[in-house]
Amino acid sequence: MSLGDDHDGQTRTRLPEGNTGDPYGAPRRSPGRSGRSLAVVVGVVAVLIAAIAFANRGNETPTGSGSSPGGGPGAPAGTAPTAATGTRPVTGKNTVNGTLAAGFAHDEQGAQSAAANYAVALVSADILKPDRRGGIVRAMFAADTAGEMEAKLDKAYSKEFLGKLGLDARGNAASGMTYVSRTAPVGTKVTRYSAEAATVEVWCTGVFGTAGVSSTNPVTNDWFTMTLALRWTDGDWKVDSFSQKEGPAPVNTDRTASDADAIAKAVQEFGGFTYAR
Repeated sequence: MSLGDDHDGQTRTRLPEGNTGDPYGAPRRSPGRSGRSLAVVVGVVAVLIAAIAFANRGNETPTGSGSSPGGGPGAPAGTAPTAATGTRPVTGKNTVNGTLAAGFAHDEQGAQSAAANYAVALVSADILKPDRRGGIVRAMFAADTAGEMEAKLDKAYSKEFLGKLGLDARGNAASGMTYVSRTAPVGTKVTRYSAEAATVEVWCTGVFGTAGVSSTNPVTNDWFTMTLALRWTDGDWKVDSFSQKEGPAPVNTDRTASDADAIAKAVQEFGGFTYAR
């Protein structure tokens, strides 16, 4: 699932039937999907859209100040190479919950590394858990915006909302089910940069949904771009605001989907990464 201003009016939760379909043929349909199951998924998408809009009501992504990357003030944004720099991305972990990376370099590379790691945390399964959400928000948001964002997320991710996702009030799936929300950054791009603020776009893919034999919200994959407005404060890059939009998305393949048990096992056994530019 996802958070943030959604300028396209949609969330990253995509229907199994796709959106625009296969550009080389007719839109594919998932075999065995009943009309009732699809209706439930459509309902979940509608609820997610409403929650995202509510959580970020009134937030505007600042454009940053100072120069564009690769030049002086007003210089056009350049294209960054896709190869990794090899520079150590961070110096340690934050002191709030000890899981998110911290100590990013005070330069464009550090801003991109911070944005990539924060994008993963913003759409993690843990953001749905009330007892973990506060630590995540305080670890990544600037001190003067964290409280407001935490309150918005607490209200958006209400007991009723979680129930529509098949989760209990603590953000846990029912017995025998595993809620999945895993994101992998594919690349980053700085659109504005100064020593005090940066705006970074993170191109992501991920898997989202509930794994289980009776799930009405099956795990699917998606592609989206998250834009994070960052500020240099207290010796690190922190989030001021964020937004998202769909794509760019490749053509889907006809690879056979894994069963629910395989997906749940993969989520439990495969750990995450610290992402760097």
